[in-house]
Amino acid sequence: MLKYILRRIVYMIITLWLITTLTFVLMKSLPGDPFGEASAKMTNAQRQILMTQYGLDKPIGEQYLKYLNDVIHGDLGVSFQFPAHTVTEKIKQAFPNSLELGLWALIIAVIVGLTLGIIAALNHNKAPDYTAMITAVIGVSVPSFVLGPLLSYFVGVKLGWLPPGLWNGPEHRILPAIALSFGTLAQIARMMRTSMLDVLNQDYIKTAKAKGLTQSATVFRHTLRNAIMPVITILGPIFVNLITGTLVVERIFSVPGLGTHFVQSIYSNDYTMIAGLTIFYSAILVVVIFLTDILYGFIDPRIRLAKGRS
Repeated sequence: MLKYILRRIVYMIITLWLITTLTFVLMKSLPGDPFGEASAKMTNAQRQILMTQYGLDKPIGEQYLKYLNDVIHGDLGVSFQFPAHTVTEKIKQAFPNSLELGLWALIIAVIVGLTLGIIAALNHNKAPDYTAMITAVIGVSVPSFVLGPLLSYFVGVKLGWLPPGLWNGPEHRILPAIALSFGTLAQIARMMRTSMLDVLNQDYIKTAKAKGLTQSATVFRHTLRNAIMPVITILGPIFVNLITGTLVVERIFSVPGLGTHFVQSIYSNDYTMIAGLTIFYSAILVVVIFLTDILYGFIDPRIRLAKGRS
């Protein structure tokens, strides 16, 4: 297991290096000017001063090596949009809100999704199964940018049950979290249902029933432990998708998150912000996938032993 962990850490480092390099190349290929609309009002001398200040007058190879060294030391550069702030400062300011929203959405998606999947599998081809799967289909079909305004208008404005926007107290988290989690909830429900049905048809489940175990004992002792494995393997990427896919939801509900900075940086060719946020999100994805694999190995001893032998 230790060798597997060390090997995965090496893979993580190589992956982040490749992402950093590719991001640097792509951002340098963007059309336009990194100084945005202000560039049209600059003199050549002013423009040259800014190019020198940001190191853009140096050869590409030298810029790349300097940038790689800065990233290794945790320096993501100064934003072109916000010259008084570094990219790291903007991340520290806005990311906690995106992270909190993603966590709320993940909790809702896991609890409701697993519950729907289990109920559907235990009532296969019955009314609860059809109801759960219809809910899942709706969740997959209705994107967050459609569900968000509907929840904000009907639940927040018309009914007045919850705040339709802003980010002040716990009650402000519920509607955006539901809007963000609905598609993920449906995905987890469908996967859990399929996995449960597969496990319920295994011989050891039939043997447990033949020994006289009750349905609840069979489900909780034998079925859930194995059926939940496929869901665990996707929780890492799902979590990262939730915290990086909050842009539309953040705008609908006026959540001061990081997604807005990411899109604005693309529009304004803010090289340092684009690269910094890409590397930051990529690092989260790589680390979460790594932790998910480790957790998967601890939950299923067969996986842990297989990896140890490899």
